[in-house]
Amino acid sequence: MSNEVGGSDPDDPPTSPELASPAYAQPHPYGPPGRTPADYPAEGYQQPGFQPQGYPAPGHQPQGYPPPDYQGYPPGYPPPGYGQPQYPPPGYGYPPPGYPGAIAPPLKPGIIPLRPLTLSEIFNGAIAYVRMNPKATMGITALVVVAAQILGLVIQIWSLSALGALEPTTSDPFGEGATGPSVDALIGSSLSDFAGLAANGLALIVLNGLLTVIVGRAVFGSKITIGEAWQRARGRLLPLIGLTAVQGIASVLLVVVAVVLTVLAYYAAGGGAAFGVGALLTIAVLVVLVYVNTILVFAPALIVLERLSIGPAIARSFALVRNDFWRVFGIWLLASIVANVIALAVAVPFGFIGGVLSATSATGAVIGLVLAGVGAAIGQVITAPFSAGVVVLLYTDRRIRAEAFDLVLQTGASAPVDAPADSTDHLWLTARR
Repeated sequence: MSNEVGGSDPDDPPTSPELASPAYAQPHPYGPPGRTPADYPAEGYQQPGFQPQGYPAPGHQPQGYPPPDYQGYPPGYPPPGYGQPQYPPPGYGYPPPGYPGAIAPPLKPGIIPLRPLTLSEIFNGAIAYVRMNPKATMGITALVVVAAQILGLVIQIWSLSALGALEPTTSDPFGEGATGPSVDALIGSSLSDFAGLAANGLALIVLNGLLTVIVGRAVFGSKITIGEAWQRARGRLLPLIGLTAVQGIASVLLVVVAVVLTVLAYYAAGGGAAFGVGALLTIAVLVVLVYVNTILVFAPALIVLERLSIGPAIARSFALVRNDFWRVFGIWLLASIVANVIALAVAVPFGFIGGVLSATSATGAVIGLVLAGVGAAIGQVITAPFSAGVVVLLYTDRRIRAEAFDLVLQTGASAPVDAPADSTDHLWLTARR
């Protein structure tokens, strides 16, 4: 192509054979034809194909290195993004708070979580409420137990002293002139034992009623004073005494029936038949007593917390226990064994020393009775709160499992902080109340 003045354009392709040769097709060292190095900056320009000194040519593999296997990447190192673990963004896979998939921990406003309880949670709760409110718990227990022991000691000492049973025998009990205890002494001893049992039983009734109120408040993390516990429980003491009387009379009647049948078997078929009938009836009586006492184990808590009378409390306790009898029986039995072992371990040393002193003189006998009472009182102070706590928490667990009672308890847990402590007492009531 020619320019307007007839000359040729430097950028036109060559027309002569020399310029059309293949050598001319090679790239110009300074770019397109007709341009010089002055047309480019002094720095930053690099001739095509120019290799800086000290660097290998492209594609050259340094000596001593294995050849690449992933398009120029060393062996064992794949290209970026190939086979690399992919991590989700932060928070992915974990639902945010309040999301339906999130599992919230159970509420625990007090001594237990508000859900079905395990054995360890029941036992721990029975100890935790004592630690949470030791003044009311240990104070009430000490007052009731010590009063009962003092009352029982006074009755025992008075009855034994009036009948002369406190006087030590001077004759050798194994010698020729030894005589057995008199009838009056046996009667006095029986009366004193019965008086002690009656005083102890009455104390346990009162104590269980008061401790039940304390545990009911401790489930929601609320404390209660001794006066408040008495105000709430005193109206339920007569139903509690009536329930104990019903259980005692029923047990005595059951034993009497077994004895009468054994005697009739003796007169009808002789000693062998009486022995067999008596053994079978004894086993049957024990089984029935264990079953009835287990069925009625929640009746005191129902009388106090649900404010039921004796008949409805018995029926409701039966309804709660019958579908989970063996679990209730096992936990109750284990708690009873633990409490009795601890009480026995505390009382045995006092009883042993008291027995030794009782054989020396009348004063020693009185001191022995006092020591035995002190040992029994200490054992009850330690174990009575635990036993009462286990029964109330086991009752709570049964209501949670059978009636979804945890949903009701959660309404008390969500009450305002400044709400009165007795604002949760009505939650224990059933719909019938």
